[in-house]
Amino acid sequence: MSDLVTGDAVVLGLRPARLPSRGLAILLDLAVYVTGYVLISVGLTVATASLDLAAQAAVAVATFLLFLVGVPIAVETLSHGRSLGKLACGLRVVRDDGGPIRFRHALVRGSMGVVELILTFGSIACIASLVSARGRRLGDVFAGTLVVRERVPGTRVMPVPPPPPWLAGRFTGLDLSAVPDGLWLAIRQYLTRMNQLDPQVGATMAVRLADDLVARTGAPPPAGVPAAAFLMAVVHERQTRDAARAFRPAAAGPGAGYAPAPAPAPMPGTMPVVAPVPYVAPAPAAPVAPVAPGPPVEAPRAGGFAPPA
Repeated sequence: MSDLVTGDAVVLGLRPARLPSRGLAILLDLAVYVTGYVLISVGLTVATASLDLAAQAAVAVATFLLFLVGVPIAVETLSHGRSLGKLACGLRVVRDDGGPIRFRHALVRGSMGVVELILTFGSIACIASLVSARGRRLGDVFAGTLVVRERVPGTRVMPVPPPPPWLAGRFTGLDLSAVPDGLWLAIRQYLTRMNQLDPQVGATMAVRLADDLVARTGAPPPAGVPAAAFLMAVVHERQTRDAARAFRPAAAGPGAGYAPAPAPAPMPGTMPVVAPVPYVAPAPAAPVAPVAPGPPVEAPRAGGFAPPA
């Protein structure tokens, strides 16, 4: 990982490309350029057959220089550092600050590439890439560029282990509105990595997180429930509520879709009987004396989970 700092003091975590992937990308580019050069040369040879030898030699030299220097520079400039070989290998040329390259960067890299890659058969480029900490050849050093990997394997998200079956649905009435997102993140990280921790350290962390959760919910700690199992059950309850809220159909408005139940039909031959409702006058409300505000009461931090001996 290469920590590049932009002009806005933002650290970019980029993965520099190493010698094997860069060598494969260069070989693919050379194969494409040589194939195109051969096809164009054959066509120009047929087209310039009526010219003299000097004109044919000038056309051949210009075509060779065009495919040796001009085409690689044009391809890197127009594709912003992604030639066909780099695109196939998942690589890209960027500036030192992480931005896309321009013509001057491609010009310096292409000019130095003639010496590094063509005249010395890539030996100077291989030595420079092995010596450099970020795998840069001389063309990258002089141009201020860096070849990075674009296709980086994503990290696997570990699921939260399910709670014990005897705890399913036990915390449906728990108020979770006061639990901050930071505490949820800490609990999730602990539950996904608790099997990788030392048992004593993991049990201590579970007790501390459970105490914080009990202090935020304001409910007494459950008796006889281990701290880790309590965290699993509460996280499972929160996930269940989030799923129910996400898949609940949105109401069109207050009272939308409400239909009053029809009154039962009277029996044939009988008259419906309606009981009179007596009127009750409302009692006058008693005056309420103002209450002076008292000092704020802090929630207790201790949740009742005993740490392991």
